[in-house]
Amino acid sequence: MEPKRYPRQLSRGANNAVIALSETEVGKLFSADTRSDIGSEAEKMRFANKVNSLVVSFHRLETNELLGVDMLVMERLYPLDFRAHEVEMREIWLDVFTDELRALHAAGFVHHDLQRPSNLPGERFDNILLTAQGLRLIDTGISVLRRQVGESFFNAYVQRELAELARFGAFFLGR
Repeated sequence: MEPKRYPRQLSRGANNAVIALSETEVGKLFSADTRSDIGSEAEKMRFANKVNSLVVSFHRLETNELLGVDMLVMERLYPLDFRAHEVEMREIWLDVFTDELRALHAAGFVHHDLQRPSNLPGERFDNILLTAQGLRLIDTGISVLRRQVGESFFNAYVQRELAELARFGAFFLGR
């Protein structure tokens, strides 16, 4: 069965669609049949936003009565094609991205979804976008906070994410 398509839809992930609300905001839709938790995602996004600007900025939670859904409202990003930029510039963006990701790890946040599993729809690194401000992360739905899972689980997630980061770096610089 084809998933429901919403007016002004920008994208669809494994569980949620994202729609354009304005030139500066988008809404990630959470309907009654959504398996992810809007409150948990908002909490993790707020946490990451306090550390640095790597993760897309959280704005608010609201209900869209017209569509009958709850929305996580966040900043609207405008992705660029990284292949239009010299490798030297990409190296700088990747260095900054790496530093900011490590700062999130040190603060107790791991994104946990840099690279999509092969059994999920979408491109390999759909959650990493190049914007005019550099590389940014979207979709904190399965992100993890150290205080929620404990030290050993958190450290395992960080190690897995660092391996994904290495694969992303090879992809980003090698194309």
